[in-house]
Amino acid sequence: MTTYAFLQHYWWFLISLLGGLLTFLLFIQGGQSMLFSLSKTEDEKKLLVNVLGRKWEYTFTTLVTFGGAFFASFPLFYSTSFGGAYWLWIIILFAFTIQAFSYEFQSKPGNVYGKTTYRILLFINGLLGTFLLGVAIATFFTGSDFTVGKGNITNIASPVISRWGNGWHGLEALLCPRNLFLGLAVFFLSRIQATLFFINRLKHEELENRSHKFLLYNAIPFVAFFLAFVISIFLSEGFALHEDGTVFMEKYKYFHNLIEMPVVGILFLLGVLTVLYGIIASILKKSFKKGIWFSGAGTVVTVTMLLLIVGYNNTSFYPSTADWQSSLTIFNASSSEFTLKAMSWASILVPIVVTYIFIAWRALEKKKTDMDDINSDSHAY
Repeated sequence: MTTYAFLQHYWWFLISLLGGLLTFLLFIQGGQSMLFSLSKTEDEKKLLVNVLGRKWEYTFTTLVTFGGAFFASFPLFYSTSFGGAYWLWIIILFAFTIQAFSYEFQSKPGNVYGKTTYRILLFINGLLGTFLLGVAIATFFTGSDFTVGKGNITNIASPVISRWGNGWHGLEALLCPRNLFLGLAVFFLSRIQATLFFINRLKHEELENRSHKFLLYNAIPFVAFFLAFVISIFLSEGFALHEDGTVFMEKYKYFHNLIEMPVVGILFLLGVLTVLYGIIASILKKSFKKGIWFSGAGTVVTVTMLLLIVGYNNTSFYPSTADWQSSLTIFNASSSEFTLKAMSWASILVPIVVTYIFIAWRALEKKKTDMDDINSDSHAY
């Protein structure tokens, strides 16, 4: 018989998996952040825009699904974070909104702003979308300034359950070095994935050669910032739960989770090694074109395991630095058992959707893309 605790763990796993998939798909944003540096001519810019434009909906859809799954399964987090840290989330949503119309309108007849304007917006999406998402996810480990009082719902004058503790409403996360470490790691990782994608998909010698150089340029800071975040997290105190549900600080909590959940720990290490293999093999051997698949798969596994570390094993996935007992866990922030069970039936369709995406992806990528393909495409951006 399915228990309430099982459903809570099940839905945190789905949230974690969506987070891993979203991080991989951010290679679209990473590519957009290099539109003006990787390309030198108008044809090269047009080629990059179009090879990325064939995939931008995947990232946007996954982001919406990630937020929607949080809203349905852990509504208290949704109301606390999206309602309290709204400046941080508004900037993220703005960055992704401008991406949606920038692809569609840059080549439309009557475009009075010019292509460059819309490409600058794509660059902004590539920069802010990746960096700020990393910062937001880092607060799962470092905490945020909020309090939760479920009894406030009976207060007719102010029935507000969650309250933010400062007027910055999420922007204060930028003052925490560990948040910045993860934000920059995600930014450089997205650029790494983009270069690997270009190496795999483009039939353009100059862009391929430059992609190999940019791969090395971005790999070094990525490794540095990722190690800085992981080491700082594993050596810090974490927000743990007693059996009665009270929150306390435990030294090396996240490292303990890695050890106490051996499957998660092993998969985390394998994910990291797979990412590094995809990068190193592509740097050392220019004829190696499949780095995106190794790095992409490793990214999905690594990020999924990181999120499991912060949600499983009696850990608070959204800690409160203002009041430890207001910290959110998969137990006190989830929907009702009936809701989680009903949604679980719908989640059975997820493999079907993933299979459809894979088939559609393969159909669009039967051969490498060059300028002849773009010039002969009536729907080119």
